[in-house]
This record gives sequence, C-alpha cells and structure tokens, in this order.
Amino acid sequence: MAEMIKVGMADLKVCPPPNSITTLGLGSCVGIALYDPVTKIAGLAHVMLPDSTQIRNNENKAKFADTGIVELVNKMVISGANKRRLVAKIAGGAQMFAFSSSSKSDMVRVGERNVEATKKVLKSLNIRILAEDTGLNYGRTVEFYSETGDFVIKSVGKPIKTL
Repeated sequence: MAEMIKVGMADLKVCPPPNSITTLGLGSCVGIALYDPVTKIAGLAHVMLPDSTQIRNNENKAKFADTGIVELVNKMVISGANKRRLVAKIAGGAQMFAFSSSSKSDMVRVGERNVEATKKVLKSLNIRILAEDTGLNYGRTVEFYSETGDFVIKSVGKPIKTL
C-alpha cells in the first residue's frame, strides 16, 4: 500500500512511486512539487523565506527558496530522477494578514516575495512550471501523487483543486 510522506515547514523530501507526498498549512510559505514524469520520482519543498543571504541563521537549506529548491533537485537526482525532465507545480505564497494599502513593506509581502523567488530559481534551473495556485489570502494544504503527477490543493471553505 502506498504511503503518504509528510513534509514539515522548512523541510523537503523525495517521494518514490507509488507513494504520495504532502505538506500542511501553506500560508505565505510556498510548496514546490518537482516531478520526473518518466521515473515518477517526486519531491516537495515547503519554503518559508525567499533568500538565505538575508538571514544570519540560515543553515536549514529547506527554509529558503534559493537554497531549498536546489537541494531538492540534488536529492531527486541522487534518487534517480533526471534533472532535464523535471517539471514543477507550486502553491502558497498567500497574503495572510490584511494591512492598509499604503503598507507595502517587504515584511508584509513575504508570500509574494516567496513566489517571485521560487519562480526565479526554477527558471535559473530550467525547470518549467506546469501549474500554480498562489497568492490571494488563504492557506493551503497540498498533496502530490507520484503515480499521476496530480497536485491536489485543499483550502478551508474552497473546492478541492487538482493541478
């Protein structure tokens, strides 16, 4: 029977078929699902912040978009995925708190900045984004199914989406 592998906040894991992989509570964080459609090896990172160079205590590579995505790709290749075949699906990056429209500081825009950093890193690695469900003002839980490549997004009070 297939296992559902859990990825915590500021964490990443690789998922061999037929298993699935999930992360809970993506608010301003971004969930990046990477997939090799031939080997069906999947990976999921739950990144909290866009840029490790802006933080002193940055040993946890999975915490940041700039280091977490690269680390996930490396772990997937070690597990048998082909880097040239990897594709991505992303979710999260919400604006979880309401502020006045004049408040556009980087601290407030963390979700938006996480999405921008994620896209920048994926582009630099030549990994195409097949689908995304990002932004807005609500949290998400995601499940990625290695057998099918389905990225299922669940949010309170919203219909379930499959990307």
